[in-house]
Formats: sequence, C-alpha cells, structure tokens
Amino acid sequence: ASIGDVALAPSNQNIIYVGTGEANIFRSSNAGAGIFKSEDAGKTWKHMGLVGTNTISRIIVHPANPDIVYVAASGTEWTDNKDRGLYKTVDGGKSWEKIFYKNEKTGVIDLVIDPKDPNTLYIATWARVRNKWNDPRTGGDYVGGSIYKSTDSGKNWKEISNGLPDVKYRGRIGIDIAGSNPNVLYAFIDNYQIIRENKDPNNVDSYGRPKGGTIKGATVYKTEDKGNTWKQVSEDSSFMEGLAATYGWVFGQIKVDPNDEKKVFIMGLSLNISRDGGKTFKEMGDFHSDNHGLWIDPANSNFMVNVNDGGIALTYDGGEHWRDFTENVPLVQFFNI
Repeated sequence: ASIGDVALAPSNQNIIYVGTGEANIFRSSNAGAGIFKSEDAGKTWKHMGLVGTNTISRIIVHPANPDIVYVAASGTEWTDNKDRGLYKTVDGGKSWEKIFYKNEKTGVIDLVIDPKDPNTLYIATWARVRNKWNDPRTGGDYVGGSIYKSTDSGKNWKEISNGLPDVKYRGRIGIDIAGSNPNVLYAFIDNYQIIRENKDPNNVDSYGRPKGGTIKGATVYKTEDKGNTWKQVSEDSSFMEGLAATYGWVFGQIKVDPNDEKKVFIMGLSLNISRDGGKTFKEMGDFHSDNHGLWIDPANSNFMVNVNDGGIALTYDGGEHWRDFTENVPLVQFFNI
C-alpha cells in the first residue's frame, strides 16, 4: 500500500503507472511490490514486475510514446540491494532493462526528462541505506550521491558534478528542470558539511545523545548550461539550516515553476518558495508540517497541489490562499498494529 510515485502517460492519460514502496527513509517505511499499470484510468490494474526494487522513487513516461517508461529504483532501507538503479521499458512494462547501476548501496532517488528533448535525462543518486541505530549518513562505504546525464535515452551516462560540494558531504539529492528554459536545472542537496562544532555536552539530539556539529543542511544548486557547471545559489543562513534541520533525507524534493525559471519551491518542514532563482526562500502556506510533494499546473502556475504529512492543500492564486483538505479527506498512515 506504500506508493513511491504515480505517472500518467502524457500522450494517453488513461495509462497510469504506479511505483510502490516509500522512497523516503523513515523508521516505519514500508516496502513495495514493484510497479503496476492501468490502461483504463485506474479501473483495473496489472502487475508489471520490478518486485526486487523494494522502493520506486520516480517514474517518467515518454511524452509521445506511452510504452517507453523510465523507473528510478531507490532500493531497500536497511540492507544492500542489487536491484537499485534506473530501469527502462519500451514495451509498456512487459520487459525491463536496467540502464543505470552504481552499486548495491546506491539507488536512483530522482529523475527528470528534458521537456524539449526527450532523449535527454538527468538522474540523482543516493546511498540509500541506514543503520539500525542511526539516521542515514554519508561516509565509509556509503559514498555520497551525485547527478548524471544521458543524451541518448539512457544508453550512456556522464557524471555532472562540477561545482557541487565534495562527494563526502552529499546526502540525498532532488533535481528539477525548468520547463520554460531546459538549460536551467536546480538541485536540492542535503549537505553534511560541518559548519559549527557543538561544545556543550548538555546540548542533545532527538535521541538524547550529545549533539555532533551543526551541518550545513539544505542547499540549492543551479546550472544554466544543462549541468556542465553548478553553483550554489542559496544563502548560508539559519533559515536554510532549519528548513529541513537534520532531516533532509526525509524530503529531497525541489520543483521549478514550469513557466518561470526563477520561481523555485523546496519541501522541508514547511513548503518554501524562492522568487529570485533560489537565492532566498521563505515559508508559504499554513498547513501541516513535513511537506513531501508539489504539483504545479503547467497550463496555469497559480494552480498548485501540495501534499504533506497531514493531507492535501490546493491553491488557485499562486499560494496567496490555500484550501486544506486535511479534515474532509480520510487520509491516515498506519505505523503499527
């Protein structure tokens, strides 16, 4: 019942692909059973394999051919998993080919396609394994994530990390492309660089342990040349440190307004907006904390749908006012019984 992502085929919206398994790492995340497909707008479903992926983080359907689908598999939470990677089908899910694989610890956590050139794909990788006694972290065998690009529909890949922080500091990465200008991409990086040491032994973390150093946390990087070079555009501030706190690995979602390359949204404890290309952010909306998704209508950017731990909120005026469906939509997450 855990869903990682849902994708409608742009050329035929009766065709829906659903990837199961929660892509976020929580203490209570549930694994999935691969990918499912409907060809009648959700009335009936067929199981299309990829059971071993455990979690599916993103699905992209080719804009003109609904039989060509890319599936990002982030893998298991506690153990190594050789089924991590990026998969592709050209026959509507009857068969799958793994077209990107890093290692058994590193999955593909995000995926975008160039809206003007569907042969060009970008993926973000993440060492998505956590220990049973700690939050997920980079270090040791868990090498930090990166960003890769393909210009031939996934046959070949090139790492595009010029300007990103050192790999040892890179935690979860979220990416998005500007629909109005595909030269521009943004990346949310959960940055583990220590910026202040904790010298007070009485200052403890959520588990009651003495706090380590303060990490840089949420940082936003931007490329204006399709990934050849990146630069940090977000400010280093207490606001950015607290945006996801030490829980950037729970969020990792960044979205660009498809009609305005300078309007950027990142999800964290709150939903946050930048109107200056990621330089400064502020909170928007007054709804439940822990925000995990945002959909922006490409035909009307004022219409957005936000999803968070409490439910669903809609805005029809670009975020000035929100209609909250927390009370009248029966949504709940069962943790245990």
